[in-house]
Amino acid sequence: MTALPDAVGTAPGVPLYEHEIAAGAAWTVRLGRHRALRLTCLDDGANASVLVFAAADPLERLNVPDTLKAQMSARVHPPMVLMSDMGRALASMTASSLDWHDAITGHSTDAQVRDRFGPSDYANDRNAWRRSARAGLLDELWKRGLGRRDLHATLNLFSKVVPAGDARGSLAFTPGHAAAGDWVELRAEQDLLVVLSTAPHPLDPMPIWAPARLLASVAAVPAPRADDPSRVFRAESGRALAATERSLA
Repeated sequence: MTALPDAVGTAPGVPLYEHEIAAGAAWTVRLGRHRALRLTCLDDGANASVLVFAAADPLERLNVPDTLKAQMSARVHPPMVLMSDMGRALASMTASSLDWHDAITGHSTDAQVRDRFGPSDYANDRNAWRRSARAGLLDELWKRGLGRRDLHATLNLFSKVVPAGDARGSLAFTPGHAAAGDWVELRAEQDLLVVLSTAPHPLDPMPIWAPARLLASVAAVPAPRADDPSRVFRAESGRALAATERSLA
């Protein structure tokens, strides 16, 4: 098994490494505190279904409902703080070429992929094997002693869903929201375990299986100052950052 990427070194502003995440694949990175993970679309129509855990204790993990409610939003965008179920800041979305990342739809499942694109397995399809985001995320979790009970609501970076305007209150996927070259940057406010899948968004109407590749890069960044945009975005954002800083002092 390859070593888990570890972003824990060198001076601010010095790149640590880059990694190309294949289309339809899953990947994990251990992101040190005050390191930035930048994800860049290498193809049009990218999606990244993302789980976030505190590395010191994976029982603390991203709480999407609290993240949205506390910051009065139905989407994730800079300079929002990603909050844990303990009210602490896990990461801050410091910058992005897009102003909308989905946080309410969830990730694709085996049944959804099979029903839409047909059955697939490695024996028949080799590297073109169609795997759901859930399958990829679970594989990455199992490698690290975690499992199904550790699945939580995901972010879907690079994807946008909006109300469909029907009587049922359905959600509609926005095609073409992300193009090659779009990017997002997350700054770790404590040591993190970030797990992601590049399987397509579950509501993406694309008639063929066409996941996109991502480039992940990690660099050291300065700690957030008193006037950091994420700290002053909302009172709750500042409190979450302060709670993390107190716990790590």
